[in-house]
Amino acid sequence: MTEATDLAERAGDRDPRIGLRAVAALRRLLEQLEAVQVRSARNQGWSWQDIAAELGVSRQAVHKKHGRQ
Repeated sequence: MTEATDLAERAGDRDPRIGLRAVAALRRLLEQLEAVQVRSARNQGWSWQDIAAELGVSRQAVHKKHGRQ
């Protein structure tokens, strides 16, 4: 996970340009990781409610975001 570690370090940079770019990159990475894990959970038979509980969101929110993938 060196990419995530590097991005996390840059997110704390004193230069806002560097920090904000790192935050944006971390957000994209997080979205990709979430999609991978939701897909994995669904493939293993998890319900939308089970996934939502682990993510701390509503079943409707997780289904709306990932239901068509």
